[in-house]
Amino acid sequence: MSGPRIGVVHSRFNEPICAALLESARAELARLGVQAEFVAVPGALEIPLALQWLAQSGRFDALAAIGAVIRGETRHFEIVAGESARGIMDVALEFGLPIANGVLTTEDEAQALARKDKGAEAVRVAVEMARLKRELAEKWR
Repeated sequence: MSGPRIGVVHSRFNEPICAALLESARAELARLGVQAEFVAVPGALEIPLALQWLAQSGRFDALAAIGAVIRGETRHFEIVAGESARGIMDVALEFGLPIANGVLTTEDEAQALARKDKGAEAVRVAVEMARLKRELAEKWR
């Protein structure tokens, strides 16, 4: 049995934070011995559409979303945080495909950088859920 096919969509907005998240995700995938395909998008609101394209391809056993939304002085934070999370869940439920949500929603950059290991956590969850889906499919054959 081959390893799970994982797709990772990552945001470029808040670049230093997203780069740290991506680095932790890549390190965790290497530790797990799992290959992944990576797709970069401009920001958190673009993540769900890219996830949908990956899900439509039928090539992946699970996906992970990585990004950072940091509160600013306007209501934009709530819109971006809420709508990106809703879009991620919508894609997961529409396609029955596990999607680990590693999009940080923090008050400031320091909080986000303190959570850079969430990239690793997101891909770890994606791998675990892909394996669970495969086990259940085999059990219920």
